[in-house]
Amino acid sequence: MDNLIIVGNIADNPFVADIAQHLSQSMHYSDLISLKSFLNNEFCPRFIVDEDSWENIGDKLAGRTVLIVSSTQFMYSRDELAMRNFLIARAAKDNGAERVFLLEPDLFYSAQDRGPRQEHGFTEFERPDRDYKKFDGQPFSARLYADLLKESGVDEVITVHNHSSSVKRLFMERFSGHFHNLQPGDVFANYIKESDIVDHQDLILCAPDKGALSFVREVHEQLHRPEVPVVIMQKERTGERQIIMNLDPASDIALEDVAGRQVVVIDDMVRTGNTIVECCRKLRQAGASRVVFFVTHFYSSQEGRIKLNDPSIDEIVTTSTIPQILNRDMQGRLRHKMVVLRIARWMSSFLHMQIGAEHQPLPRPLYVEDMSSKNPRWKGGRPGPLFD
Repeated sequence: MDNLIIVGNIADNPFVADIAQHLSQSMHYSDLISLKSFLNNEFCPRFIVDEDSWENIGDKLAGRTVLIVSSTQFMYSRDELAMRNFLIARAAKDNGAERVFLLEPDLFYSAQDRGPRQEHGFTEFERPDRDYKKFDGQPFSARLYADLLKESGVDEVITVHNHSSSVKRLFMERFSGHFHNLQPGDVFANYIKESDIVDHQDLILCAPDKGALSFVREVHEQLHRPEVPVVIMQKERTGERQIIMNLDPASDIALEDVAGRQVVVIDDMVRTGNTIVECCRKLRQAGASRVVFFVTHFYSSQEGRIKLNDPSIDEIVTTSTIPQILNRDMQGRLRHKMVVLRIARWMSSFLHMQIGAEHQPLPRPLYVEDMSSKNPRWKGGRPGPLFD
């Protein structure tokens, strides 16, 4: 991959450095691009490839592929990071880059996946007036972000476990099929199978709502354990932050059959924790002996940390798509039951096949277990093998 240049949108981002290392970029990305701001605070990136040459000015990136790695960071808003993505992509194309890829594990503006008018978004349900009213006066931000990325010069977008059918369809259309939504079902299944987090003999998988069911089914398939039942919960909102949880009739087993067994609840993201806590409480009330929550994207907030510290949840397993969750201060009171699977190598394996010339996956391990020494299962950072 000699023609590949990997850069980040801020300096000193360990997540970007990990991706670059796994893809065998010998130079640090900060030596390939200058991320400067003028005194008026305007951001101006500058690729510094072949800096001493006066030849091919404006065409120094000819034939090169540029990969922009973008992840949320403490000191930068998503708005600022998005603008940096636009300018870096434009700098690449304005200097001759053949293709520009954006790797954004937690795709920005995905929560704003529809707008106040009928043509604003794609849904799998018929939108009632209250859904249109919810977005009244707002922009259709997901479409704007896709449009601006494309206009800036991004040719291909890679993200991880985006749950919005509207965003997925929008990006697939806008980038002519060059949109990749990586699903970590194999990572979760592997960790369930290879670690000591649950007793495999008494295992149950649980979808906290129907929106999570397809991903739970994917994890179930990757487990290669057809005898493991899947419990499906359904929620009814009784207020802005109040919900009632009940068993969905489509569940493989009745709620009373949960008694004495260990349950893995799986979802794509968590913010406030309301749905998950109510789901886990319901499972505990039914007699579950252990309840573990697996989630791809963990948005650390004070409210979420307080709620998820509920005794109904024994452990929380998430990924490094939002890298600051690796920080113990961001884990807060949850650090005694928090596990983060660092998946930069897993993402790099896909990128190696997508961008590289050899089309060979990277060797294992493809993720690393990270947990605080306060976790009762702590044995130091351990690699995970990631089975076929």
